[in-house]
Amino acid sequence: MSDTTGKGSTGTTGADWSRLSEKELETLDTLSRNLMQASLKSQQLMSDVMRKALDGDPVLPNADPFHSAPEFQEVWQKIVGQPDLMMRAQADLMKGYIDLWSNTSKRMMRDDGPVSSAIEPEAGDKRWRSSEWTENPVFDAIKQSYLLNQHFLMGLVGSVDGVDERTKRKVEFLTRMMTDALSPTNFALTNPDVIRETVESQGVNLTRGLQNLLDDLSSGSGRLALKQTDMEGFQVGRDMATAPGEVVFENDLMELIQYAPTTETVKQRPLLIAPPWINKFYIMDLREKNSMIRWLTAQGFTVFLISWVNPGPELKDKTFNDYMHEGLFAALHAIEAATGETSVNAVGYCVAGTMLSTALAWLEAEGQSDRIASATFFAAQSDFEKAGDLLIFIDDVWMKEIERIMDSQGGVLDGRSMADTFNLLRTNDLVWSFVVNNYLLGRQPQAFDLLFWNADQTRMPKALHLWYLDNFYKNNRLARGELELGGHRLDLGAVKTPVYIQASKEDHIAPYPSVYRAARLYGGPVRFVMAGSGHIAGVINHPDAKKYQYWTNDELPETGEAWIEGASETPGSWWGNWRDWLAERSGDDIPARQPGDGKLKPLRKAPGRNVLVRSDAGKAGATQEAAPSAPASPKSTSTKSASSKSAKTKAGKTKSGKPASGKTTPRKPRKSPQKTT
Repeated sequence: MSDTTGKGSTGTTGADWSRLSEKELETLDTLSRNLMQASLKSQQLMSDVMRKALDGDPVLPNADPFHSAPEFQEVWQKIVGQPDLMMRAQADLMKGYIDLWSNTSKRMMRDDGPVSSAIEPEAGDKRWRSSEWTENPVFDAIKQSYLLNQHFLMGLVGSVDGVDERTKRKVEFLTRMMTDALSPTNFALTNPDVIRETVESQGVNLTRGLQNLLDDLSSGSGRLALKQTDMEGFQVGRDMATAPGEVVFENDLMELIQYAPTTETVKQRPLLIAPPWINKFYIMDLREKNSMIRWLTAQGFTVFLISWVNPGPELKDKTFNDYMHEGLFAALHAIEAATGETSVNAVGYCVAGTMLSTALAWLEAEGQSDRIASATFFAAQSDFEKAGDLLIFIDDVWMKEIERIMDSQGGVLDGRSMADTFNLLRTNDLVWSFVVNNYLLGRQPQAFDLLFWNADQTRMPKALHLWYLDNFYKNNRLARGELELGGHRLDLGAVKTPVYIQASKEDHIAPYPSVYRAARLYGGPVRFVMAGSGHIAGVINHPDAKKYQYWTNDELPETGEAWIEGASETPGSWWGNWRDWLAERSGDDIPARQPGDGKLKPLRKAPGRNVLVRSDAGKAGATQEAAPSAPASPKSTSTKSASSKSAKTKAGKTKSGKPASGKTTPRKPRKSPQKTT
């Protein structure tokens, strides 16, 4: 006989389904089905992960890729051995919890008296934007409890004595990563937004989220390729990288773009921009309204830009020296052929700035310092003593791990690996926010131009990347005067070329104290400017946006902190300050140059071909569609360095059959447009 009393056979109260309306029953049924689908998808997910792990995929990282266990053991042994530190930390934690319990009790009892928080989130922490984290006493208590525990752990690690600074920094970084991962915002049952979405969508968000997770694992071939934006929402050459220009030279490593003038006259001395090879160049020409390229041409500069190749395994043996000679120096030769000018004003952004500083020292040693009349550095480091959190990745174990991964990928580091590294520096903004949005809320990320560019990563040759990490990050040889390249021991103190160095106050990749150290290395005149914001927004800040600010100081004291104390703040973009500095070193006004006016004829329209090659997981080597290019003209003369012996034959020809040019050789300078100081 069925029981219709709402009680089971033991007399305990059960679910009284008869009291539910038809709509409520339908909702419950839908929710149950969606949760069942989510459960089945999660089983499939776990099965795939386990299979991948059992297969021993060489591309997947080791369980402890940072080799952090010894450092954690050392730090916590020191903490346990300092009972006064532990007692103070525990007393602070207990006081915080007493305040939290007291305040939460008052709120639960609807006490109208003033209630203060036991702890507040750091300024700019976006995880707690939902009003329920403040207005709902339960979620507010969960938030504060988490913050108290995080503060407790970070305080212990940060205050311990007897640990070297590098070890402490590594453990601090990894402890913050661990506590960030354990934030209540990252779990469905403790995130009010996810709970609300689950109820309102009847659990559809969870099934969609698990499908998004499966799709990302599939596109990453077993690795999580976390989607940050809609990668189909933009097209390079149509929506971004649209400044008019022509590719006027190319070789194995780069295309050289000459941009069309937008003024009747231009400055005599050309401007050459070397963007980083770890990203695509179009961050400098993202959209028309914030394009640095368009702004520079409007100021009357003839702009050339290197568009680096997205290298495959065939270029795995290309070295830093090759990038300097076949990239930067080949561009100098090509610009001379295109304009007749023997010297340029050069710009190096991020890692290309490190290459530019190396090139200045090498040219000085070769007696050819006149080839670069001035050098500008955007968020670039030449001294890596205080290079920030990226230093924690640089030790022998991690270098071997990187080499293992690159060997498994054919001798290149795929773009996903580099993107993951940078994402780890800001996990809450660049990892966990998308985990919540994509997998817990079951939403698709929006189309966002900056994140599209950020996800459009490039690969890197093994020889180049390992050499860069070893000589700059690990051993800081350039700043110490120990770097030997091309037969010379390089000395930045011998460089007399005028230098403009830009840093960003909130840069997490090239921290301003690290960038500032380079300002005191050069032997010539240096202007150091610090912009507001970070690694990208601090550099790409169009004056029309009227955002942020910048600081200037004519003095160069011993530390960046001392420089800030004596600096003057100016609202808005720093671009105008740089333009005026650059104009003084650019010569007289001459009739505008069109691409193709000189000896180099256009090969194809900007943005060229290199920038279209995608390295997304599952799309390696894929090329985006772009606006139709002009027919290729006859190829220009090669300007490859003699140091690139692998491309030569016994007859002194390159593999393409073109004559192999000599190295960057001393020459009698043409009449300089203006003496630099």
